[in-house]
Amino acid sequence: MLWNKFNSNKNNKSRISNSLNENIDKIREIFKEDKTLVCRFLQKNNTKFCIVYINGLVKEDSITSDVISKILYSDFITNDNDLAEQLTKTILSSLSIELSSDFEYVINSILNGKSSLFIDGEGKSILIDARGFSTRSIDEPASETIVRGPREGFNESIITNLSLIRRRIPHPDLKFIFKEVGKYTKTNICIAYISSISSEGILQEVLKRLDAIEIDSILDSGYISELICDHPFSTFQTIGYTERPDVVCSKILEGRIAIIVDGSPFALTLPYLLIEAFQSNEDYYSSWLFASFNRLIRILGFFLSTTIPSLFIALSNYHQELLPTPLLLSIAAAREGVPFPTVIEAFGMIFVFEILREAGTRLPKPVGQAVSIVGVLVIGEAAVSARFISAPMVIITALTGITEFLIPQLTTSIIAYRFIILFFTAFLGFYGTMFGLFTMFIQLFSMKSFGVPYTLHAVSIDFQNIKDTAIRVPWWAMKLRPILIGAKNKVRNTSINPMKGKDNGEVS
Repeated sequence: MLWNKFNSNKNNKSRISNSLNENIDKIREIFKEDKTLVCRFLQKNNTKFCIVYINGLVKEDSITSDVISKILYSDFITNDNDLAEQLTKTILSSLSIELSSDFEYVINSILNGKSSLFIDGEGKSILIDARGFSTRSIDEPASETIVRGPREGFNESIITNLSLIRRRIPHPDLKFIFKEVGKYTKTNICIAYISSISSEGILQEVLKRLDAIEIDSILDSGYISELICDHPFSTFQTIGYTERPDVVCSKILEGRIAIIVDGSPFALTLPYLLIEAFQSNEDYYSSWLFASFNRLIRILGFFLSTTIPSLFIALSNYHQELLPTPLLLSIAAAREGVPFPTVIEAFGMIFVFEILREAGTRLPKPVGQAVSIVGVLVIGEAAVSARFISAPMVIITALTGITEFLIPQLTTSIIAYRFIILFFTAFLGFYGTMFGLFTMFIQLFSMKSFGVPYTLHAVSIDFQNIKDTAIRVPWWAMKLRPILIGAKNKVRNTSINPMKGKDNGEVS
């Protein structure tokens, strides 16, 4: 293919020919059998023009009014030695226009939605940005619903997403670095950060890892996340993701870096710490007391979801003396006639619950809800009635599943360590539970996200650094940004404590 030949010779860039017909023949050869290519020929006096674009990627009314009409009905000197320069400066009325003599760059621009105007006798092309492909409207993200707070969410257009961020942070220190990744998709990605806050070391590490990506396609931000993360074999994510521009802005203002990928509504944020999984953007829009209570519930839910089945196995099989006698007798009576050991019951019920959860997620929303509810009620009731499982195990499984939904960002880690801890508990009882938890803690304390300890705040003895972790103190008390992440500009808040009535002039 002609296009492969152009790409293979990187040291000798293909130049645009002075012959209009030769240029158009090359383009048609590259886009052979592609019916979306549009080549519109024009003639003004004795000069021939041709505007080339991809149907469906441009606003054709803009091309007609800003380019074609201007050329046909405007007065300009067609025998000018630099006609392209004259058209760019005095005739064409599009907001974004550039000149290029690099044929490969022009082709890439056409593929990205720009229109290219070729002029017979000119060795350069005029690139007009009149992109107008359809995008999804700005709606509230279905995966991050809240009661109080902004309702806007990202869509698949990178320009729209960047405008949502810029509108919230109208400051010149907000910087955008653009890159192109993917051999075939040539996906645009943008690194957003605040130059006066973000760590230069973290930014350079991000750029280094992005430059090292060599892949055919990038279709979602999940590709980028997996390619640049610190611990690809860990179930705990070291790069955050969100559909909410307010979340991205709040993290950027703390010194983090955001990566926005064209075609994906999910923006990445890094460094990402474990404690962020237990935080919600609504925590900052409601009372700090209520927000702190909710965070403690989420942390408790994480430990309950990973250990409830194991604790039940340990107490009912290995440490029965720890249970009150009436409760022990009740569990024994419920298990009468059940053919399977408690461990097999636990593994089986948890596995069935995960099947129902996945089925409810993948099916269409109305059908998925019906499958989840009917599956849990019917299968659970029928299994207990048939003496396949005991009623206490149904309760344990239901409580495990409900607590799992408290922390959707850690679902993968919860499922993995739930089975790991349950496996150890089946052989060692409560000691196995502790061994499984120690294994998880060792992994967590050994992980880093772009050089920042994953459990940064868990080992901090500085009171200022734990004011926005497991609990959230009032805004006027959060004076500093997170250490290591926002160390370049530590102070973020000098508000007066309303309880004191005046500022004491110190940063606590």
